[in-house]
Amino acid sequence: MRVLCILTDGYEELEAVGTIALLRRAGIDMDISAVSAKEACGRFHITMSNLLDLDTIDPNAYDVLFFPGGPHYQILEANDNVMAILKTFMDADKVVAAICAAPTILGRQGYLKGKNYTCFTSMNEDFGGTYVDQYTVTDGNLITGRSAAAVIDFAFAIIEKLAGKEKAEAVKNEIYYY
Repeated sequence: MRVLCILTDGYEELEAVGTIALLRRAGIDMDISAVSAKEACGRFHITMSNLLDLDTIDPNAYDVLFFPGGPHYQILEANDNVMAILKTFMDADKVVAAICAAPTILGRQGYLKGKNYTCFTSMNEDFGGTYVDQYTVTDGNLITGRSAAAVIDFAFAIIEKLAGKEKAEAVKNEIYYY
């Protein structure tokens, strides 16, 4: 399984880095791309560098799309390439994972209709699905997380979906989750 994470300036560091670290700890292959540069500066001024240029990405080479939250969600949502990549994943029924503000992108594109989901509570709109007030919700190939506080549970939902419950439990034990 191969994951594509898309960032731009204003991403939420805890949601991005925490999820990336746990997925990589589980041995999941992940590429991190930037919308308009080879780096992205988070909302708390932590910069990730040496990122892949989104314009060179072949979405068909990936099994999972991951959007961290943060104010950058507005830039992601306004980017035609990002929306085309999202559509490619949704049309192919691939796994899409979004946390905090990022599920609103899915909702505004109509991908939450008829789905159970969560997102940053104050950003929940009538997306045509069922908002669930918990840290993480998995509905088919859609994984959503509520907030930065949900990062660990969100990452484990992704790990379990991609690598199985045993792998998720092994990583939980490795980091003394319990």
